[in-house]
Amino acid sequence: MSAPTTNREAMLEKLAALDAEHAKAVAGGGEKYVARHHARGKLLPRERIELLVDEGSAFLELSPLAGWGSDFTVGASVVTGIGVVEGVECVITANDPSVKGGASNPWTVKKIFRAAQVAEENGLPTVSLVESGGADLPTQKEIFIPGGKLFRDLTRSSADRRPTVALVFGNSTAGGAYVPGMSDYTVMVKEQAKVFLGGPPLVKMATGEESDDESLGGAEMHARVSGLADYLAEDERDAIRIGRRIVARLGRQRTAAPPAYAEPDADPDELLDLVPADLKEPFDPREVVRRVCDGVSATNAVAFDEFKPLYGTSLVTGWARIHGRPVGILANAQGVLFSEEAQKAAQFVQLANQTSTPLLFLHNTTGYMVGKDYEQGGIIKHGAMMINAISNSTVPHLTVIMGASYGAGNYGMNGRAYDPRFLFTWPSAKSAVMGPAQLAGVMSLVSRAAAEARGQPFDEDADAQVRAFVEASVEEQSLPHFLSGMLYDDGVLDPRDTRTVLGICLSVIENRPWEGAGGYGVFRM
Repeated sequence: MSAPTTNREAMLEKLAALDAEHAKAVAGGGEKYVARHHARGKLLPRERIELLVDEGSAFLELSPLAGWGSDFTVGASVVTGIGVVEGVECVITANDPSVKGGASNPWTVKKIFRAAQVAEENGLPTVSLVESGGADLPTQKEIFIPGGKLFRDLTRSSADRRPTVALVFGNSTAGGAYVPGMSDYTVMVKEQAKVFLGGPPLVKMATGEESDDESLGGAEMHARVSGLADYLAEDERDAIRIGRRIVARLGRQRTAAPPAYAEPDADPDELLDLVPADLKEPFDPREVVRRVCDGVSATNAVAFDEFKPLYGTSLVTGWARIHGRPVGILANAQGVLFSEEAQKAAQFVQLANQTSTPLLFLHNTTGYMVGKDYEQGGIIKHGAMMINAISNSTVPHLTVIMGASYGAGNYGMNGRAYDPRFLFTWPSAKSAVMGPAQLAGVMSLVSRAAAEARGQPFDEDADAQVRAFVEASVEEQSLPHFLSGMLYDDGVLDPRDTRTVLGICLSVIENRPWEGAGGYGVFRM
């Protein structure tokens, strides 16, 4: 295959690779286990979600590549995301029983924790579509201790008046039995749901008692005897119908109409042409803004009202709207952050907090500038000022990593460690301590200096091999598939979907009120 010759061709090649990885998550446990599941008259997790959410509405799937690059199936045997049910935005989790019976592995746990964090930060109810055999026992040492947080999150959600609904379609055993047990509302499917702390074999081993699935934990028993089931559904579709009815009665529907908006001034399809195949080549983030944000209209006099355009020009800041909702934007222009850019960012973040305006960070940065003149000019304290402002900002933050996101630039531009409400990457994104070539080169210089200090000859051939290995390893670990697999983002986006996804996120954050920060830590001047 010949190398791509244009930015669009390079991006389409990356998108094809991304689609192939997403297909692995959708395939679940593979054809054999999917066919077996369907043969039992059961639906797959995404089929259940499609019936649950309002017809024609979008489902924003989160962390679809969780577990990528690990020994576990891509997707981590659970689907999580945000969907609209009876006009109510909800976090939805759905076990995938085609993957080891829906058993939870370490990545499953992390993925569900992330979904719970999204629900908490944005004030959303949770609907759990349950069919899981509990913990993946060979990895119990990595699941058992942190796994208790799942049940804590459910009870705290209820205390926070964010209702929790469990629809149980099959097994919900051992620790998994506490999901329906700790949810506000529980629906079980007749002759399918089985909820018990220990199944018949474990009960036999522990107590000597003989029992069967239905008398021990069947749906009808829980509906008539134990009282754990609030509703007994005839089949899966009936359970979903009941679940929708429960959400409809929560009284959380939006009363205000969504704001009016204008389509972007430029075609979002052209985003494929903007990002260079070689990230060393800069690109103008204003062109991204023109294709992601609302265009000029009667209610939006200026598509992008740039702030301080002549100062700190490596960082573009300004005000815009996305689907009618206001945002403040910080976008890297030429990659490097200098003192001027850091000070400009700190001021802009403060201004956004004064007006309680959400912030959108668009990454393409190699980090803060290094060198004698810059150190003497105060780059450390100015970078600290920017990070201080962002760390203590209390308006919602959204982050999209378009290109490079290296070093402390990742922190200053509100990377994952700074808890943005949502963080997405493009297939062109790369994140690491520094670029692969720079990191390998630094290690080489350190090794060379060490050899000289010992008075030993330096092995140039061995150094070249080490540099090649390190550079290849860092390159692989910098790529979006790898980082998304570790849940360092909420998903890798087709750039053309960015506007739609950000529009959903801006709607979601409105479920919980916020105010801008009233104070900050000490700014080193």
